[in-house]
Amino acid sequence: MAILAIILFISIFLLILYGYPVALTLGGLSVIYALCFLDPAAFSALPPRIMGVMSNYVLLAVPLFIYMGIMLERSGLAESLLETMAILFGKIKGGLAISVLIVGTMLAASTGIVGATVITMGLISLPVMLKRGYQPELATGTIASSGTLGQIIPPSIVLVLLGSVLNVSVGKLFAAALVPGMILVVAYIIYTLIFAHLRPELAPSIPPEEIEQFKSKDFGKKVVKAFVLPILLIVAVLGSIFAGIASPTEAAAVGALGASILTMIQGKFNLETLQSVMRETTHLTSMVFLILLGATTFSFVFREMQGDIFLVDLIRNSNLSPMIFLLLVMAIVFVAGFFIDFIEIIFIIVPVVSPIFVELNIDLIWIGILLALNLQTSFLTPPFGFSLFYLKGVAPPGVTTGHLYRGIIPFLVIQLLVLLLVVFFPDIALILVQ
Repeated sequence: MAILAIILFISIFLLILYGYPVALTLGGLSVIYALCFLDPAAFSALPPRIMGVMSNYVLLAVPLFIYMGIMLERSGLAESLLETMAILFGKIKGGLAISVLIVGTMLAASTGIVGATVITMGLISLPVMLKRGYQPELATGTIASSGTLGQIIPPSIVLVLLGSVLNVSVGKLFAAALVPGMILVVAYIIYTLIFAHLRPELAPSIPPEEIEQFKSKDFGKKVVKAFVLPILLIVAVLGSIFAGIASPTEAAAVGALGASILTMIQGKFNLETLQSVMRETTHLTSMVFLILLGATTFSFVFREMQGDIFLVDLIRNSNLSPMIFLLLVMAIVFVAGFFIDFIEIIFIIVPVVSPIFVELNIDLIWIGILLALNLQTSFLTPPFGFSLFYLKGVAPPGVTTGHLYRGIIPFLVIQLLVLLLVVFFPDIALILVQ
């Protein structure tokens, strides 16, 4: 019976790679296996399991954070942020690239949606960087890598879903993700500064006369409007969680309201915008929850077939150390990220391996951060990195796929180094949780 559970897992993975819809494949194939190989009485336990998942209060944060991210994308805040930041760092070689990284970080802390951040930054900053003489590889690498920061920097939808699947506190995951996320941002900036110092002609500064022209027109007001509003939103969302005032779900509601107010202040809020944002939020949320229903059915059938017990016994009998098993799981997730979306990885692979981590007495908060960093890495990895696809879709005609692939490699190396750093020094992630 346990072997059948493993065959079910492999079958689902292969069918998804072949192109079948994830949610229907997960649920449908699991039901077929259950009808063929399980006692029909076992099905009576499935509806309560599904209702338990659907009534999970934490998951209410998902549509609220999605709404917040899409509404901020519509507000035009990213454009004013980037414009102001570019002037502040304009005199430094590579200053525009550093501005993109910092704005990407702020958008990540405001939205948590990778696609929205990459597309927004690609549309706004890539033509400007190329026009100013930036190397296409540096420009595309900076944008793609900064866009994926939404995977690890709270409030991240990835962390919300991981918290639900691993059955750990989302608030603790948010706290644990802060230090690794900031290390990643600092490492990106240091690399950019070194590159600009060594090759200044490929990352030029902004001409002084242009900086003076921008500063001559209500510069203080522009800075306040560009920085204070998004920072207030970040503090309202993350501050309320870390201070213990609000749960992640309640903070998500604050964020959704705050994003709507910011869009009003920017003068971009109207009925058409609201309808568009709500339509897109409903579409993305429905996709996530449909996959979640299929994943719940798969997880139920897999455990009824004793697949989890088989894997635990297999690891125990193979005498794999906890660290070797962890590295094996990280490698599997990394490779899977080339081919399937992070939501599918979270709902297919993580439920299978999480009981083994529990059996090995490994901290699940730490595991959640490692998985988030790993999934972020898979977003950047050629040839199938989703961030690269997003950016290529909005890039000017002169930017080739080769530019994207070559540009992302240094940032990918930094990402892997930070991941290994957190693997071998867990306190980096757990320092704010202890």
